Amino acid sequence: MSETMTLDLTGMKCPVPIVRLNTEVRQVDIGMQLEALSDDPAFELDVKAWCRRTGHELLSMDSSGSVIKACIRRRV
Repeated sequence: MSETMTLDLTGMKCPVPIVRLNTEVRQVDIGMQLEALSDDPAFELDVKAWCRRTGHELLSMDSSGSVIKACIRRRV
């Protein structure tokens, strides 16, 4: 269970990053991690709300320059 899928969402603007994240999370097994990268300023708030609504666990949120990295564990 140490494998992490990375999803590059840079260059996409709201709502596309969350729509793609919602689609791609289904590609990982329950309990596995997904790392999503985005440069959309709305991404941080969107990911937090998406995790609350969908039941996935937000493990961490970091920003480096203009890129926001969200680490998420698939729960459902």
